[in-house]
Amino acid sequence: MRDLTLIIPAKNESESLPMVLDELKKYNLKIKVVLSSDDLDTLNSIKKYNVEVIYQKKKGYGDALITGINSIENGLFCIFNADGSFNPNEIEKMYNKFKDKHSDFIFASRYERNSGSEDDTYLTWIGNKIFTLIGKIMFNLKITDILYTFVIGSVEKYKKLNIKSLDFAFCVELPILARRNNMKLETHPSYERKRIAGKKKVNELRDGFIILTKMIYLFLKN
Repeated sequence: MRDLTLIIPAKNESESLPMVLDELKKYNLKIKVVLSSDDLDTLNSIKKYNVEVIYQKKKGYGDALITGINSIENGLFCIFNADGSFNPNEIEKMYNKFKDKHSDFIFASRYERNSGSEDDTYLTWIGNKIFTLIGKIMFNLKITDILYTFVIGSVEKYKKLNIKSLDFAFCVELPILARRNNMKLETHPSYERKRIAGKKKVNELRDGFIILTKMIYLFLKN
């Protein structure tokens, strides 16, 4: 997996990120951690690790991902959580499927057979189902978990999409624009673990409204 770079947005993850990086050591992957320059606690917690730290100039989850992925020249990227909810054992399986299927993007899903979540609440489960259904109806998306950003993709293909969302709407803009550009999307079963520490950064109602607004905008823009 020498052509794969992990992008880890890590806002206020000083408790969990070192444990995540410890787990990742045996995989010998290139890792870029994206932080705000004032997040000194998280920065200090990972000083001993062989990772590249990138500072985002703006704010937001989407901005962190855009900043991180745009810093890669070529090859593949993998969006990976800093809170311990993603299992690094799944990276190689997703990578191999990506190669076997000649994919452009492969999206992990908690709602496939042999998958699940220890961190999903009833409200987030309902929200994901609704947004995934909207994605299927409006955009003919075949992925089964539209808001789960455990993703492996081609850096070259990603850069052609010119994604603009600086917030959590990034989650839906990526697959929608990829589908519109006739790129090949695949889904892979994933099991989301309980986060190690900290609270969810997603506000279900506020961010749900932002995501819905973005989907309507992209639909009407077509």
